[in-house]
Amino acid sequence: MKNLSGQIAVITGASSGIGRAIALCLAEQGVSLCLIGRNPTSLELVASGAEKASPRIFSYQADLTKDDDLKELVEKIKNDIPHINLLVHCAGVLRVGQVEALPIEEFDAQYRANVRAPYALTNGLLSMIKSCAGQIVMMNSSIWQQARAGLSQYAATKYALKAFTDSLRDEVNGDGVRVLSMFLGRTATPMQAALHEQQGTSYHPETLIQPEDVALTLLSILMLPPTSEITDIHIRPMKKSSI
Repeated sequence: MKNLSGQIAVITGASSGIGRAIALCLAEQGVSLCLIGRNPTSLELVASGAEKASPRIFSYQADLTKDDDLKELVEKIKNDIPHINLLVHCAGVLRVGQVEALPIEEFDAQYRANVRAPYALTNGLLSMIKSCAGQIVMMNSSIWQQARAGLSQYAATKYALKAFTDSLRDEVNGDGVRVLSMFLGRTATPMQAALHEQQGTSYHPETLIQPEDVALTLLSILMLPPTSEITDIHIRPMKKSSI
């Protein structure tokens, strides 16, 4: 297994949910962290939880849907660290509603967060990843396999994210860069809690995938030797739901 100690990880959506769990998991492996999120208080809590194990931590408050924030973020990261071993995209948004009722502005917001932001950040940092034959991870959703009523906008962005990820992999494999898509079913995160509230259904997080489950799965993949690559992995709750 590959030793991750001494590596540097950039993680979006690091202030809660899956991003938080991955940050804490990587910290335990001796990985330096660049934590990105919109809530500075939550970011500081994650940094405090990781500082005992992680050699170095940088926290960046940024809204990845805003071009000025993206540009400033890329410049700060380039000034703070020499290279990037791991780029993990966890940030994203979810809106539900029928096509007839959901405004186009909501579609634009989901596109900017779920597709454009990962593209723009990867574009800005790719040279730093190539320089050390790093790894890129895209948190995607199982929704791309079977789009459902009320989720057309979200599903469309996840289809687009998969297409971008597959094309990116084909471009950078020759540079020794591995690219992974993780397709997750319902996971016990604040986003999922909000979704249940919008849908008027009871929320039982203990029956869902846990963020720590995702982090441990990802860790095992990141530690594979460079002779192999896992391109896609699907995780779903063990307890099935009809929702």
